[in-house]
Amino acid sequence: MNQKMIEIRWHGRGGQGAITAAKIVANAAFASGYSGVVMAPTFGTERRGAPVLTSLKISKNKIYDLSPITEPDMVVVLDHLIVEEVNVTAGMKPGGLIVINSPKRPENFKFKGIRVATADVTTIAVSAGLPPGVVNTGIIGAFAMASRLIDMDMLIPVIEAEFKGKKPRRNAKAAQITFDNTILGGQS
Repeated sequence: MNQKMIEIRWHGRGGQGAITAAKIVANAAFASGYSGVVMAPTFGTERRGAPVLTSLKISKNKIYDLSPITEPDMVVVLDHLIVEEVNVTAGMKPGGLIVINSPKRPENFKFKGIRVATADVTTIAVSAGLPPGVVNTGIIGAFAMASRLIDMDMLIPVIEAEFKGKKPRRNAKAAQITFDNTILGGQS
């Protein structure tokens, strides 16, 4: 993407770590040379398990727009069932990218004019030694593979620092395995 600013909206459920995942990507983006990085979490009265979202904007230039994202270039979905509950592609720019934690292949999702990438992050995270339901670090690997915005060698140290004292190597392993097992689909 040769745009000045890349807008990424993250959809998850309360307690899944969508905000932490976006924060890790924001920190790695800054370390990778994106001097403009703005993360705007959306908080409300959401309870554990309710759909939540956060916005992440990255740019090689300073960002002055701090508003939530309404027209994302990319969407990251931490739970494929959210696709049935929320219009995750609302406002999405034509030719955008959606990354979904799902055991389904990209062609099983029909989003007109949008590229789809999937990875079974839930299963991969457990195989990496994380408790069931911990998907935020794995989805970072899927995002890295599909978007090609930030290299895994920049993301791994940030993941390990974020989870210092909380299984940092397992979280990094979940991201790397997911990166290696993300399926990129074409545009629907």
